[in-house]
This record gives sequence, structure tokens and C-alpha cells, in this order.
Amino acid sequence: MRIGVLALQGDVAEHRRALADLGVDSAPVRRPAELSQLDGIVIPGGESTTMSMLLASSGLLEPLGKEIAAGLPAFGTCAGMILLGSSVIGGRSDQICYGAIDIGVRRNGYGRQLASFECELDVAAIGSDPLHAVFIRAPLVESAGDAVEVLAVVDPSTETPDDPGDSGVGGLTDVGVATPVLCRQDSVLVAAFHPELTADRRVHRLFVSMIEKRGR
Repeated sequence: MRIGVLALQGDVAEHRRALADLGVDSAPVRRPAELSQLDGIVIPGGESTTMSMLLASSGLLEPLGKEIAAGLPAFGTCAGMILLGSSVIGGRSDQICYGAIDIGVRRNGYGRQLASFECELDVAAIGSDPLHAVFIRAPLVESAGDAVEVLAVVDPSTETPDDPGDSGVGGLTDVGVATPVLCRQDSVLVAAFHPELTADRRVHRLFVSMIEKRGR
């Protein structure tokens, strides 16, 4: 198995380290030719509007979209969630959304950098032990289609700094409902948080298992 990690910006080394810990070969992807012979692709966190522009300037924009549309398993974290989603609020008018998973996402939905937070998540799909999750300028899932499987939510009682940031949304208590933070649809997995920043590899293992089950 060989999984590519989009290497235009963001936590590339951290994702590759997580995959290496699972014994999975990975490769950085910066050019269209590097999409060949991949069993899956990771789109890391970073700055989603910048990543949209870099996808266009690198020539990867359309080739990557075609691969994902053809069924290449994809795992997006934070900015990667935005890129794989169906719509984005708070981004540029020309920002890329591949529409690989039927979610509407608000950019910086929990607030700016000062509103970053950590919490424990219950994720039945990876086991009974809580998952420690790190949220940094995290996107907020505002809508999810019927085909989307919500694997984890953040409870509105979770305390975060009261900083409305760019979005007008402050701490989670202002959101008022449990919000999806880990979602799956077919061969696409997205997380609003950064599983690559902890030593817990269960979310990456889940993505690897999705590839194995698909038998690509």
C-alpha cells in the first residue's frame, strides 16, 4: 500500500510519520505525475485558501479532482476537510471544494487561533477509549447529507475561549448543538481536528482500513 500526502502546505511530515508508525509507505505529492500508483491520498491541514491557489499553480487541481471523483480514497484534516467538502462559508469566492463528501463547512468556524482547543472524543468506529483531539482554527460542519456517516461530534458543553474570530461563532456553547468533527462517506474520511499531532494513530488506521476494504 502506498498513500500520497499532498505536500503543498501544512502538516505533511506529521501525516507521513503517522502512516510510517502503521507500517504504511507514503509519498509527498507536489506534481500531477506523483498521483499515479497511489492507493489513497491525505490532504493535510494548513490554510485552505492558500492551498486552493497552490493546487491551481502546481497543476494538481484538476488531476487530483479527477482521481478523487474516480474513487481514490481521500482523508482530509482541517483545511483538507474544507477542500473535500461540498461547500464552504467564509472562504474566497474562488475557493476549491471538490464535493467528495456532502458536508457544508464554515471556515474558522470555532474562531481564530486563540480559540484553538483540545478535548476528548468518543469514536465508536475506532474503539471504546476516548480520542484526544487537537482543534486549531478548526472548520465547523454546518450541514451533512444523508449519505454522510458522522463518526464523532463535539458536545456543546465543551469549554473553549470566547473569541468569535472571523466567523462570528464563538465558543462551542454559542453553537448550541453537538457538531460533527469526524465524518465518512464512501471512500472519503474528514476530520475537523489534527490527529497527526498526537501519538494516537487510530484515525489514520481507520483510513488505512477503508483502503483495504475497498481493495483498490
